[in-house]
Amino acid sequence: MSTHIPIYASDDPYWIEKGRWLFTQPIQFMQGASSMQTLPPQSVMEVAFIGRSNVGKSSLINAVTNHKSLARVSHTPGRTQELNFFSLSSYGILVDVPGYGFAEAPKKKIAAWNRLIHDYLRGRSSLRRVYALVDSRHGLKANDKELFKVLSEYALSFQVVLTKTDKLKPGELEKVLEKTTQDITLYTPAHPKVLATSSDKKLGLESLQAEIASLVLEGRG
Repeated sequence: MSTHIPIYASDDPYWIEKGRWLFTQPIQFMQGASSMQTLPPQSVMEVAFIGRSNVGKSSLINAVTNHKSLARVSHTPGRTQELNFFSLSSYGILVDVPGYGFAEAPKKKIAAWNRLIHDYLRGRSSLRRVYALVDSRHGLKANDKELFKVLSEYALSFQVVLTKTDKLKPGELEKVLEKTTQDITLYTPAHPKVLATSSDKKLGLESLQAEIASLVLEGRG
């Protein structure tokens, strides 16, 4: 008698193909939201990208969606100042969340962003998963772990995505993956598989596409 061994969407040829297909569909900027009152209706499933300022979030969004300038890429950390919503055709929504950490803005404005982020994470029932971006060269920092605690308090599923892995020296990625995978076991809502990506070298994008497709197309957790 054979035993079924569950695999993650990123390891499943079916979802890898579905992910490729999803990201060939029309993807467009919907709107920015600076308050809970201006959020779009909750009509389809959403996934959100969040990370420290300068983690490469906009570059990864552009790479995974096969668009050169869908998300605004800036050399100034903290330029994303709203929740930006992008439609994945009619199937789902991808949300670009303002970065945390360093930002060139007044303290009151940063505090307002933080309130908006917390309110969105806590109160958005259509949000299926948060993709927490971490610079592979630096690993988990204190503010990353603080985010993970918040997501755990809200019982929000999240998956860590390592960025800029092409910048690591040979042999370093395996160590970073191992340590990060061990560290996230402290957080109940954390997806057990850490994804490794590079926007510049187009690495790991199909795995991320597959995970997103499994959530917005089938509601698979």
